[in-house]
Amino acid sequence: MPIADVAARSRDVLDAVGAVVVGMREPLALAFASILAGGHVLFEDVPGLGKTLAARSLAAACGLDFRRLQCTPDLLPADITGSFVYAPATAEFVFRPGPVFTGMFLADEINRTSPKTQSALLEAMAEGQVTVEGEGFPLPRPFHVIATSNPIEYEGTYALPEAQLDRFMVRLSVGYPTREGEHRVLLNRIGRRREVAEVPAVVSASEMLRMQASVEGVHVDDDIAMYCVDLASATRSHRDVQVGASPRGAQALMLVGRARAVMDGRDFVTPEDVKLTAVAVLAHRISLTPQAWANGVDPAGIVRGIVAQVPGPPVVGRGTSATAVASGVVDREAR
Repeated sequence: MPIADVAARSRDVLDAVGAVVVGMREPLALAFASILAGGHVLFEDVPGLGKTLAARSLAAACGLDFRRLQCTPDLLPADITGSFVYAPATAEFVFRPGPVFTGMFLADEINRTSPKTQSALLEAMAEGQVTVEGEGFPLPRPFHVIATSNPIEYEGTYALPEAQLDRFMVRLSVGYPTREGEHRVLLNRIGRRREVAEVPAVVSASEMLRMQASVEGVHVDDDIAMYCVDLASATRSHRDVQVGASPRGAQALMLVGRARAVMDGRDFVTPEDVKLTAVAVLAHRISLTPQAWANGVDPAGIVRGIVAQVPGPPVVGRGTSATAVASGVVDREAR
C-alpha cells in the first residue's frame, strides 16, 4: 500500500476513534503507531479515564475482532489460552480456544491477576501463538494485546514482571481531560442516548496487514539507528537506573519511529520521530535503584533528560539526516 494511502487511512482511524474518545489524540496516535509497528500497548492510569473505550474503539476502527478479559486473582492461564475439553460425541478431547484467539485482546487490569496467568500472554505476544499441552496453536493475524493497569492500588495486585513489560512496545498514560474535554464527554453521552459508543470500521483486517507491511519498507538511516542505540544505552549508565533498556527497547524505538513517519506521510524516519516516542517506548523498560525509587524518581523524567542530553544526528533539508540525503531518500520523497 502506498505511504500516502497509509497516512490517509491512519488519519481516518484516529478521527473515527477521536469522535468517541475525547482528549486522547496523542496517546491514541502512539497506540496506533505501535499497532502499525506490530506491537502491543499498555495503558497505565487511574480508572475511569476511557482506557477500555479507547481499546474497543481502536479495534472497531481497525476492523479487528475484539475480546475483553477482566483479570482477577483467581484467573487461570487456561482462561486466556483455552484448553482441551472432552467431546462425548466423538469420545475425544478437542481444543476449545480461549479469548486470546482474536484480533485485539484487551487484558483489563492485568496487574490484578497472578504472575502465572500474566505469563500465559508472553508466548502469544512474542510469537503469535499459544502452546497448550505441548501443542501449538497459531493466533489470528493481525494480533495485538492492549492491557490496562492501575498504578495507584497495590492491595490485591501483582506487579508485571520485567520480561512481560518488555513485550509491550509502548506504555501510555492518558491523564485527566481538560475542563472542556470533560464537558464534551458528558455532551457526547447525552447525545448518543446509550452507554456503549459505536465506532465504524475504517479499515479491514486485511488492509491493516497491508498497512503494516508498508511500514516495513520505511527507510531508516544509519545515523537514526545509532541514535536509537545511544538513547537506549544511555539508560543503562544513568545513576538512578539499576537495569536499563534492553536492545529490544532500541528496536522498539526504531519500529515506532517508522510507524510515526508513515502516519506523517513520509518513507523515512527523522530524529523527531524517535524523540516523540522515546518516553512511551523506554520509560517502562528501566528499573530504578532502590534509592531512586524511595526518592520518588520518575522513569519518564529520566528518559526526557536523556533525550535532552544525547545529541541527535545532523538534520538537513526536510528533516532527514545527512546520510539519508546522500542515499537518495529525499529524492524519492520529492518524486
